[in-house]
Amino acid sequence: MCGIYGFTRKRPDDRDREVLARMARATAHRGPDDEGEHLDGAIAIGMRRLSIIDLAGGRQPIANEDGSILIVFNGEVYNYRELREGLVARGHSFRTSSDTEVILHLFEEEGPGCLDRLRGMFALAIWDSRRRSLLLARDRLGIKPLYWSGAGGGIVFASELKALLQHPGTSRDLDLEAIDRYLTYLYIPSPLTAWKGIRKLPPGHRLVWADGSVREEPYWDLRFEASPGTRREASRRSIDDAAAELKEVLLD
Repeated sequence: MCGIYGFTRKRPDDRDREVLARMARATAHRGPDDEGEHLDGAIAIGMRRLSIIDLAGGRQPIANEDGSILIVFNGEVYNYRELREGLVARGHSFRTSSDTEVILHLFEEEGPGCLDRLRGMFALAIWDSRRRSLLLARDRLGIKPLYWSGAGGGIVFASELKALLQHPGTSRDLDLEAIDRYLTYLYIPSPLTAWKGIRKLPPGHRLVWADGSVREEPYWDLRFEASPGTRREASRRSIDDAAAELKEVLLD
């Protein structure tokens, strides 16, 4: 378990480092092993790390070779070794053995579409300074949490609500509709939270912020449709064959 957090800003402010430090302290229990931050131009971004992969070299944020793209990442990508092999074959060089750096180089090649290639559980933020854009994304089933809020034309994000509340631009007004849902269902359905201005990024979604505009969209969804040919083929299979295939898929 790790924690990511950060915000965009119109212009650098001496108070931003303290805001980022407060967000780090609010997230400290998610990552007791390490802490990293980056403030430059329009972005302030940080991460509290619980070391799992590449214990010595996986410190975040991680930047690409020219420093134009930066990532913080919470989770694990199960197929990162296969992805890394392909990236090395295409000329990418790596400074670490972490799955985080694999995502970074994959984003260099494919942009937000790189999410389609990731198999795992994750919440991530990627800052692209050339395009002045921030990508937020959450894994397909929403195993890892990610919250965001607009703030004066910018955006604030974090793994936990209480980290978001450390930013002065985040609203503290309660969302009575969300509270009603909680009292009815004993949980708050996505994308609502208990605060009006704060939203959960839904599972299988990505959000792109660029110079004040926000675009949120799904990059994955369940699909149950089957073609007539597929149904006929399935009807000829034995229960044992179908059970064996199901077990293989679930294990994978």
